[in-house]
Amino acid sequence: MSTVAPMAADARRTLAEGLETVDRRVSTLRAAQRSTQTPAPSEASAPSEASTASAPAHSASARRDPLRIIARLAPLAGLAVCAALMAWGMQSGVLRSLEHLQSFIDSLGLWGPLVFFGAALAATVFPIVPGGLLVIAAPLLFGPVEGILYSYLAICAGSMLNFAIGRQVGLGLIERMFSPRTVEKYLGWTRSGHFSRAFAVAIVLPVAPDDLLCYLAGTTRMRWRTYALIIFAGKPWTLLAYGLGVSALLTRFWPW
Repeated sequence: MSTVAPMAADARRTLAEGLETVDRRVSTLRAAQRSTQTPAPSEASAPSEASTASAPAHSASARRDPLRIIARLAPLAGLAVCAALMAWGMQSGVLRSLEHLQSFIDSLGLWGPLVFFGAALAATVFPIVPGGLLVIAAPLLFGPVEGILYSYLAICAGSMLNFAIGRQVGLGLIERMFSPRTVEKYLGWTRSGHFSRAFAVAIVLPVAPDDLLCYLAGTTRMRWRTYALIIFAGKPWTLLAYGLGVSALLTRFWPW
């Protein structure tokens, strides 16, 4: 008995020391695992700081986008050119009367219709001048029949080109040319199951920017045949009502 008691005590001490060693090792392993799973404070805050810094940088780069700057300044430059041409016409006598204006256009020969066609097509694809100004001017420059015909051909050609650009390039270019808020507003139309019907109504009635809708139509699954039918069948009514109607009012009230 005297021998067994000290041996039992030694065994208990050895077991206790072993358990303490195991506990220390387990604690060390848990601490090491937590340190590897939890990022350092500076590392955890780095992504949020980077994302916060990237937002103003993206906004600043968007404001410096050359295409967006040109798209904003082009209409102003186009209006300035129109004002300069009107001042020149008043000074030179070309705008003295409607007969003088049409005689000057006739003197240009084939260049008159070609220049008008190019300007109207360019205004349909890119906002050089408000397209409505050229639609109104066409009957005054070339007469009601030829003026509407030239406008129709140029606008239809430009509209087909807009659809092709939208289909090939996508929203990236469109969002650079137009205001993002305006793009998002009419982009909701394309998500509707009745977009083709709404697009046809917008082409016939001047309720939305036609050029933007033509670009957006190219990003949808609308077929070329459907799009062409809407453009070629819907544009004449707008041109007849808008072009002939407003130009008739101008000839009545313009001090010629």
